Formats: sequence, structure tokens, C-alpha cells
Amino acid sequence: MTRIIADISVSLDGFVTGPDPGPDNGLGTGGEALHTWAFSDAPEDRRFLREGTARSGAVILGRHLFDVVDGPKGWDDTSGYGAGEVAKPPFVVVTSVPPESVRTTNLDWTFVTTGLHDAVTAARERAEVASSESGKDLDVIIMGGGATIASALEAGLVDSLTLHLAPIVLGAGTPLFTGGTSRTLEQRSVISTSTATHLTYDVVPVIR
Repeated sequence: MTRIIADISVSLDGFVTGPDPGPDNGLGTGGEALHTWAFSDAPEDRRFLREGTARSGAVILGRHLFDVVDGPKGWDDTSGYGAGEVAKPPFVVVTSVPPESVRTTNLDWTFVTTGLHDAVTAARERAEVASSESGKDLDVIIMGGGATIASALEAGLVDSLTLHLAPIVLGAGTPLFTGGTSRTLEQRSVISTSTATHLTYDVVPVIR
């Protein structure tokens, strides 16, 4: 069964970027430290990264994050989601207007202009096709940015939330949560390394 998993790195004070993020400074000032775990040689960090990539049948991201990863200082053949893997998942971007051009033409991009629900539907369909072809249960990963994940949680679209809690205090930046509906999460796993605490929660549906 295809699940919708929100997955993002966050500081101890709740920021997913440092101050002043932008296309040329995607993680903001000091924000690179959020992803130290992704480049760690620690076995648990490597396993978490490898297993997360392997289960990805499709990946959702917002337009701001797309502009960063597709920008001149963004992803290339040696960096980015699935770099070094045999195959990369398809990517679904939530946007009001598709970009005029795409630099990373080696990746499979779909641009959805009709909202987050439709983006999740499109990604789920891609993941289910990939699951059928591979014979494995693959999931949809919402990788960010923070506003996209927060909106998906608020809309009740997320089955599971994974936070990579970095041992840093950024002081300012892009917050993951800025309000919204109160929610209960069921803790499923906690994996601690020297670079992060990997927290996985099941999202309990809100009874309205």
C-alpha cells in the first residue's frame, strides 16, 4: 500500500532553513548544518538515507524548493535526491505556474498547477505504477519545503512524518510549523546518531 510520508530535516528550534534562504542560498545562512547527517559516514545515518531513497516511488516538492534544486547551484549528477542510485524517482512539483525551462532535464519532472491534493494524487499514481513494476511497496515522499509539508499535514494528506532533528539552534529561518490544527502523532521509531535524531511518527487522523 502506497503511503504519503513527509520527510524533512529541522533544527532544535524548529527551522527547516537558516535566515535569508533563496535560489542561490537554498538552506539559508547556517542551514547546511541541518543536513550534516545526510553526508555522514555513520552506519545508521547511511542506512536511513539509503532506505528512504529506496522506498521512494515518487517525490513531491513545492515551487520554492524546485527553484533551489533546479537553480545554478542546485542538484547535479553527484548531489541531490537519489544521487548515486541506479534509478531516481519521478518528481511532482506543486506550483501555480510551470517554469519556462528546466535545467535538470535528466530528472522526471511533473508540474501540477491545480493544488496540493492533485499533486498528491499524481504522485500516488506514479508511485503505484513504480510499485507494480518493481514488485515492491513504494511510497510518496513529501520532501519540502516546510510550507508544503505543513500544508499537507493540515489537509490530512500525510500518513507518516519523519523528522531529522539536527543538534543546532538556528535562531531564525523558515519554520516548519506556524500554527494550524492540533494533531496527535504516534511515535514509531527513534534513531540517534552523532549528527541527528531520526524521529518517525504515524499521523493520527483528525476527527471532525
